[in-house]
Amino acid sequence: MDRDPTQFDAAVEPGEETLTAARTLDEQAAAIRERARILNLPWHEKPVEAEADAITLVEPETAVRLRVVPIAVRADKLVLAMFDPLDTEAADEISVRCEREVEREGMEPGIFAELLRKHYGTTASKMADLLGGQTEDGDNDLEHNLDAFETDDLHRMAEEPTLVNLVNLILIEAIQSRTSDVHVEPFEQELTVRYRIDGVLHTQPPPPKHLQPALIGRIKIMAGMNIAERYVPQDGKISLRYEGRKIDIRVSTVPTLYGESVVMRILDKSQLRLDFDTLGLRPELQASMDRLLSKPHGILLNTGPTGSGKTTTLYASLTRIFDPSRKIITIEDPVEYELNGINQIPVNAKRGLTFASGLRSILRQDPDIVLVGEIRDGETADIAIRSALTGHLILSTLHTNDAVSSIGRLVDMGAEPYLVASVLEGLLAQRLGRRICEHCRTRVPLSEDVAARIRKEERDAFEGHAWKGAGCDKCNGSGYRGRVGFFELLSIHGELRQAIATGAAAAALSSALPKDFHTMREDGMDRAREGVTTIAEVLRATQDAEELYE
Repeated sequence: MDRDPTQFDAAVEPGEETLTAARTLDEQAAAIRERARILNLPWHEKPVEAEADAITLVEPETAVRLRVVPIAVRADKLVLAMFDPLDTEAADEISVRCEREVEREGMEPGIFAELLRKHYGTTASKMADLLGGQTEDGDNDLEHNLDAFETDDLHRMAEEPTLVNLVNLILIEAIQSRTSDVHVEPFEQELTVRYRIDGVLHTQPPPPKHLQPALIGRIKIMAGMNIAERYVPQDGKISLRYEGRKIDIRVSTVPTLYGESVVMRILDKSQLRLDFDTLGLRPELQASMDRLLSKPHGILLNTGPTGSGKTTTLYASLTRIFDPSRKIITIEDPVEYELNGINQIPVNAKRGLTFASGLRSILRQDPDIVLVGEIRDGETADIAIRSALTGHLILSTLHTNDAVSSIGRLVDMGAEPYLVASVLEGLLAQRLGRRICEHCRTRVPLSEDVAARIRKEERDAFEGHAWKGAGCDKCNGSGYRGRVGFFELLSIHGELRQAIATGAAAAALSSALPKDFHTMREDGMDRAREGVTTIAEVLRATQDAEELYE
């Protein structure tokens, strides 16, 4: 019998190979399809409609657990679409529960997953409702007094099978909906769950408030945290297998007024395409990046606020220039994705491994290219600059609003302007905006309120029309699916290098920019004209980065 899909495969350490990891979803489907053909079981390669009367015969929790969807009732027999139609134990359980004979039919994995989501997509919220009910007399006060729960009680509650399934289902639905972060936030009267999808938070049906200690305790157990410590921030990690692929989840907790707030960042490498085209870099920017990445030494900085995709862009850069003849080492906090052939070092401040100390050690490892996750302080900046002076190509990130501001940020950290001018080769600033859903994209007249928010030359370029997503099943009615980057790339040339060396202010530096320099807003507006994103997304993402260039 197939395992309970609400139970993930056991956590694995990085680099561990398992049979589950080797068998991708496509490989599993091919094997099941072939066995179904031999046994003459029907197999659907196109979507099918499920009858409403059939759907009501199977509870959502059972359907998700057994990976079945009832699609029809024929002559008092229940027709089951199954992820694995050879799973006779699942079919027998449905037959007993529904008191009907069952006919098994197979289905392509993608089509089956869509059918399951369509009819049982709110399983986690329904399970939370089942777990809800009323607390026993006197328990209401415990909702706001976490000290009332002993550690042993939390362990016992967190290991309850149905509670375990609820947490797993929250994660399953988050993964299926392309969520990047799951937020579990306690407030006085409720416990909220929100998914960040394409950069925007979406509120989910809340679990009952009295489940808060057990639910958060279960997450902390999965992440290897100290369940007894509830008044200091903690970090942990969950490694799991889902549909044959490895998914890492970074977990962070902080104490708040009404309990611990939890954020789980989902890192699904199988969904990450590390190439410049997918990120949204225009061909001319890609050519400029290639020139910068081919330099034997110097510093290339990627800048932007938290969550703007800087690390992903640097990973794509490393993937683009990877060559077995060159040694590449990274030091990151934390290592978000494992890159084959590249030595990656996680920062561990508790044991004395910081960016600065790690960078010193890296230089004794004879690297050609070094990626520093972030330049946070003057010591790291100084070592990075001196590393570039001694023949290394350094890639790193800074938290600044635009490309030019990065220069002043380095100087503020204590770096000498003439040294910054000597080693700095390029500055790439970026933001992320939502992509228009390709399945429901449509061209519409430019509305008056949008037209009033953009400049005259921008309005003229749109010629009275813009693009938007009408909303469909593929994008859950939002009109957006996925994200795209807006970039500005500043290659350091002679005039600008001289201005940096003299310690010129940001306004003076901006006057020395090359004539072909494109700001993030201009890049975003180009994307909006092409129908990749909307004007509203460009304005939302870039409005704080334009002041310097106005």
